[in-house]
Amino acid sequence: MSPQPLPPIVVALPGTGSDAHFAARAFTAALSQVGADVLAVEPDPRRVVGSYVDALDEAAARHRRIAVAGISLGASVALRWATSHPDRAAGVLAALPAWTGDPIDAPAARSAAYTASRLRADGLDAVTVDMIDSSPAWLGDELARSWRSQWPHLPLALEEAAGYHGLTEEQMARCPVPVGICAAVDDAVHPLSVATLWSRVLPHAALETVTLDEVGADPAVLGRACLRALQQVR
Repeated sequence: MSPQPLPPIVVALPGTGSDAHFAARAFTAALSQVGADVLAVEPDPRRVVGSYVDALDEAAARHRRIAVAGISLGASVALRWATSHPDRAAGVLAALPAWTGDPIDAPAARSAAYTASRLRADGLDAVTVDMIDSSPAWLGDELARSWRSQWPHLPLALEEAAGYHGLTEEQMARCPVPVGICAAVDDAVHPLSVATLWSRVLPHAALETVTLDEVGADPAVLGRACLRALQQVR
């Protein structure tokens, strides 16, 4: 049996502290090749998850059936929404999943909480300089832009992300929709082990991998890898 075609609209959800610009760059190139338009959501830093869910609900009401893409936190929100709306969700493209269930021990959650505390103590400019100094050049450029656009509510957004509970393994096992997952093999913040667990527990899922250097050279590798994985799911 051939994979089912994607619906014409895919809603893309950014990761923690990121923005619609990066989500669009990650998914648009690959999905345009299969006839789908990407609606990248700009997060409201005062209620990140709520703004994502609102965008998903509105797109589903308008188009009846959509696919959902997400990066990191966005992947977790996408998976939860699709699992709860199997009649509206044709599939999920999950890039760089960060944790399963409780985020308490997840590197991405700890990083978000720490960054929020630094921002409250030292301000945007000082923390941005430190972030750029300690990050790959491409990531520093991306986050410097998105952080500034979400200031002064950025600490609140990071704290919300750090406390977000993803689906548990038991809940994932009941997910009826196909899921294409992409992980970076050398990403300590979004461990390959998390993506591997997702691919094993979800009933209809496949996993493809990339490297962080590939993402830095062209974020569209995330969308292409997710799409390849999704097309493997029968």
